[in-house]
Amino acid sequence: MNSEQDGRSTRWDQHRAARRAELVVAARKAVHRQGPGVSMEEIAAAAGTSKSIVYRYFDDKAGVRLAVASAVVADMHDALTRAAQEAPTPLGGLRAMVRVYLEMIEHSPRVYWFVTRTSIAALEPSEPSGAGPIGTPEAPLSAYLDSVIDVVARPFAELAGVSDDVAAAWAAGAVGHVRGAGEWWLAHRESGTTSMSREELTELVTQWLWRGAVGVLHHDTRDTRGAHGTHDARDAYETAGIAAGPHSTY
Repeated sequence: MNSEQDGRSTRWDQHRAARRAELVVAARKAVHRQGPGVSMEEIAAAAGTSKSIVYRYFDDKAGVRLAVASAVVADMHDALTRAAQEAPTPLGGLRAMVRVYLEMIEHSPRVYWFVTRTSIAALEPSEPSGAGPIGTPEAPLSAYLDSVIDVVARPFAELAGVSDDVAAAWAAGAVGHVRGAGEWWLAHRESGTTSMSREELTELVTQWLWRGAVGVLHHDTRDTRGAHGTHDARDAYETAGIAAGPHSTY
């Protein structure tokens, strides 16, 4: 291939990548407006093109979903990373990351369910918009959780002075806890069976995580134990600089 042909090929690859990204944005907006049951025709209409053009860039609806999921994963990962980096303290970082996650799922629950739980094989265009979690999780969510575990683990490895694998094990549990609490809240918020606000849940989850695992880890590293070698939860909180009351100011 000569330089002229190589240049044309590069420009075509760039054009194709840009066009594909535009279609992903359009698909994401279509899901946000119409729900996980959005059809390929509706996605094409949102992109201002034909269904055949969409199929030129994606093999099927599952391919569209995976592309949308990858975009959502990247956005959330970037937002969580910024939250962790900009927070003045590890506790502030934890609170900021919980808040970011809940803000993103609250902003577009339809996209969240589409990315995390929708089974394309079982999804029909006639399915009611805004349907809750169905199907099973797939690769994008797993990739997201793995990347977020790393983001969450780093500041707490430094805080507690523990090994990377211990911090990662805690982070894996923390991420699962935030996700579970967030999905419970999202589903019950949509059904009108909870009056809990996003900020209330943010603070609750943050304190549950901080007072439990991080306090114990920090306590362990200072070898602060009771007379019989057992942990005292209140001592652990005080060692970590955390007051034991439910409305403490950190």
